[in-house]
This record gives sequence, C-alpha cells and structure tokens, in this order.
Amino acid sequence: MQEQAKWVLDPSHTKVGFSVRHFGISETDGFFRNYTGTVNTEKEDFSDLQVNVTVQIDSIDTNDAQRDAHLKADDFFNAEKFPEMKFESTKMETTATANEYKMHGNLTIRDITKPVVFDLEYAGTVPQDPFGNTKAGFFISGSINRQDFGLSFNVLLGTGNLAVSDKVKINIPVQLLKVA
Repeated sequence: MQEQAKWVLDPSHTKVGFSVRHFGISETDGFFRNYTGTVNTEKEDFSDLQVNVTVQIDSIDTNDAQRDAHLKADDFFNAEKFPEMKFESTKMETTATANEYKMHGNLTIRDITKPVVFDLEYAGTVPQDPFGNTKAGFFISGSINRQDFGLSFNVLLGTGNLAVSDKVKINIPVQLLKVA
C-alpha cells in the first residue's frame, strides 16, 4: 500500500457550479468563487479518496448582483447566519465503468446535513506539469433537492410553472494539486 497522499483544490482550475430551471423554460447557472478543500487517498486510482470541502456562501455568483443578493438573503441561503456550505465524503462506490464512481457524503447547507451521492469521473493524473507540480482531474455531477436544505422560497407563475425548480444540478470540474 502506498503512503497516503494529500491534495488540495486548485482554484484556478476548479469550479463549484450549479444550475436550476428558471420559470420552467430555461436554466440559470452560477458558481461559488471562494472555497477550500482537501482530498486524501492511498490509491493511485483515487477509489478510496476522502474529500472535505467548505464553500463560502457569500461568494455566490450568478452574473446578476440583484439575484445574488436575494440568494444570500434568508429566502435562500441566509449567508449572514449560515456563512458556509460543507461537504464531507463518507464512501466511494465503484461502478461498472473504469474510473467512474459514486461518491457518497454528507452535505450541509443552512445547518441542515443530508446524505447525498454524486457521480465522480477520474480524468487522470499529470505527474509533472510545467511548474513541477502533480495534478489530478475529476468531473463531479449530480443533483440535490433544495427543499431538503431549507431553501424553500418560490413563486407560482400564472402558467403553473414555479419560478425556481426544486432540483439543483451540481457540476464541479476539479483539478487537484498534490501537497508535498
């Protein structure tokens, strides 16, 4: 067994992104600008990885300052009272496809913690980039129901559609930097 390796998120090559249906006819997407995370693993294929990520809610960016302010308010995240969102993995599950896993973990939003499962694709490792660093890449995707985390604000439109869907798609391309 190899020695446990520690990795950190490379913020210039990682995006903690999401999207939701808007008015039932389009999607609005956004991301969080500030987050920290560590990954530990003993296996080269990352099948045993352990992940801890903390996201700063106040860093939400949907390319609309008014919408961002509403998302930070109590109707949604209440960034003042609950400034962080956290994810901690609990188990990696192999799938029938090489380098693809189900990453189980606990997601905490507004101090509500729920188990979640995300799809994780290991894209590979670059043993040495032009600066002498070891990097590894992943694509994480899945969805959550925002109602499960107390993000319950909504408006019913005259068309019968909701202003904001309950389903939130998660899309996180990740690049890790190996810590010496």
